[in-house]
Amino acid sequence: MILLLLAAAAVAWWQWGRGLDRQQLTAAASALGGLLLLTKGAWMIALPMFLPGIWLLMRPGGAGGAAQPPAMDRDEARRVLGVAQGADADAIRAAHRRLVARVHPDQGGSAELAGRVNAARDILLAELRKR
Repeated sequence: MILLLLAAAAVAWWQWGRGLDRQQLTAAASALGGLLLLTKGAWMIALPMFLPGIWLLMRPGGAGGAAQPPAMDRDEARRVLGVAQGADADAIRAAHRRLVARVHPDQGGSAELAGRVNAARDILLAELRKR
């Protein structure tokens, strides 16, 4: 039972730090359910739940198989957000909010575009923190 609680805590930590999508959370729930059944001795039922869940979580790209947005340099990040070279954090965040409202999948945009806008914001804010 302790192992199950540790596994559930690991999934919660992973969700908090990485932002798992619905398919990854379903895979994690399947793996945890299989682990619970394994601890109860129902291995014939547990293995078909546990093994696919673990496989989906551990394969590259996660359960959704989604690729990470391509890496971009600072100049491209500035072009994506439409900010000048000396832009401060507030200007970067404002440009991000404006753009992500238009390209978000919920607003008819795509996950790829929203990912590029998010990556651009992260790159530029990380650059400001280094200064």
